[in-house]
Amino acid sequence: MIFSPQKRLFPFSKLVELLFFPSFCKICSALLEVPSEKVVCRTCWEKIKACIPSLCLCCGRFFGGINESHFCSKCLKERPPFSVHRSCGRYLGTLKDIILLYKYGSFLVLGKELAYFAHQTLMEEVDLWWGIEAVIPVPLHPKRKRKRGFNQAQIIAEEIAKLKKIKCESGLLKKAKNVLPQTLIAAGDRKKNVKGAFYVKKGNELEGKKVLLIDDVYTTGATLVECSRVLKEAGVEEVRAMTLAQA
Repeated sequence: MIFSPQKRLFPFSKLVELLFFPSFCKICSALLEVPSEKVVCRTCWEKIKACIPSLCLCCGRFFGGINESHFCSKCLKERPPFSVHRSCGRYLGTLKDIILLYKYGSFLVLGKELAYFAHQTLMEEVDLWWGIEAVIPVPLHPKRKRKRGFNQAQIIAEEIAKLKKIKCESGLLKKAKNVLPQTLIAAGDRKKNVKGAFYVKKGNELEGKKVLLIDDVYTTGATLVECSRVLKEAGVEEVRAMTLAQA
């Protein structure tokens, strides 16, 4: 599947903008000529192809070959607290570049387009969407959110909720400890790093519900596992998870 922002007619105002205030794609430096183009040009968006090879039917980990999807050995031995996780593609190439622009370049407009890309890519994953009653973003610690200015997972979750016409519960799952970013932690230590880092707000309305947990990138799965664990302990019936990309 190829994602492309919607084409529109070329209004006079856009011609004036291009003449006096030209803007260029942050990835390939091409002139942004189409009115709907923001930050990244349509050509770069069209380079993103959903990469969903054979995968684990539970944790969603991509396998290297083209065999049929099946449960990985890790999930056969011990199922994670979430029932299913799916990523849109590998954390490589243009998809990685756009996620990094969005996350660290503060181009918030890309959040909406990434959410649309995710929805289009995974819309036929019935096991992911069926019966979902709320969307929940993986939270940032308040200090890190103030420093960055936004929570990248929250914007994507809010847009997904609008597309699916369900509620986004962005204030119920909290991050209590300002632990080191998982990208700075060795893979084997990431589970320990996030242990006890999250909690669910008291008086929440999640008991007995099926929820979709959303984050940007899936690496070892430690963050999704810990968030899902505390959600289940708070009475959530089932947690499913979705990420933009898988490292």
